[in-house]
Amino acid sequence: MGAYDSETEALADAARAELVREIDADGAWAGDPVWREAFAAVPRHLFVPYYYVPGPRGYERRWGESPEPGARERWVRGAYADAPLATRLRDGELVSSSSQPSLMARMLVALRVEDGDRVLEVGAGTGYNAALLAHRLGDGGLVTTVDLEPEITESARRHLAAAGYHPAVVTGDGARGVPERAPYDRIIATCELCTVPRAWLAQCRPGARVLTPLATGLLALTVRDAQCAEGRFLPGAAFFVPLRGQGRTEPASVSLAGLPARARTREPFRFLLALTRGALDAREAYALWEREGEPGRGRYGVTVRGEHAWAWLDDPEGPYAWPLP
Repeated sequence: MGAYDSETEALADAARAELVREIDADGAWAGDPVWREAFAAVPRHLFVPYYYVPGPRGYERRWGESPEPGARERWVRGAYADAPLATRLRDGELVSSSSQPSLMARMLVALRVEDGDRVLEVGAGTGYNAALLAHRLGDGGLVTTVDLEPEITESARRHLAAAGYHPAVVTGDGARGVPERAPYDRIIATCELCTVPRAWLAQCRPGARVLTPLATGLLALTVRDAQCAEGRFLPGAAFFVPLRGQGRTEPASVSLAGLPARARTREPFRFLLALTRGALDAREAYALWEREGEPGRGRYGVTVRGEHAWAWLDDPEGPYAWPLP
């Protein structure tokens, strides 16, 4: 399965087992222990033959084909660190990455995958997350992954084949979904969006679950029908590379002038600013946040009804609601 020498593969096996123990100790799989076996089996190093780490002179490349044994060892250990990896740069800007494994574990558990589910992944990345899904669901055509960039989908397809997995890998705009592979029981996005693409709902079965990064949080929606979905954010933070393509819009900038110093450092407050996207100015947002007891992400949610979508605090029909694109 691996394309590396036996010493490198042995080091990878040991590093992968250590990563699994680390995530296990964190309790990430408590809700669905089947994912532990997937992470133990899928070789992450085959999906990151090279990656970039920040250094004093910008990004430095680590790669598995280095002639220097010490460099190969650093590459393997980095591949199994519980950290995100920069995998593709363009003009110094990060355009693709492999997410932090413990965050991937939390997301896959939160997706609530069941045997026989058809799953769409938006944001193919290296192909590693699609491999975890394919390991869980088998190679029976249940898993589809889509990315806008042909070079990303081509490399993801190669990595998947090298690891022995064959989900459908599609080049296209993830905001439009992949209608020819629908209907889906689950949709998971691994890139940040500014709203919920309506095309996704139309491609879901009633009762489907959608998990997507939004405003530095993870939103879990239940789809009622092709027009309606509703759900809340998971409690923790999540930072992803933005979606490229039709669904991408630049967030409105918000001035923090006049706010107390603590407001600038309180991450849950910054989430509220990102979620409301300029519908509240910073002072209004801070007054609301203090008045309501400094709410964390789990108290916010999103409702989609036809052409309208809005974020809300505590209650979809309550007094605190803000339009989404």
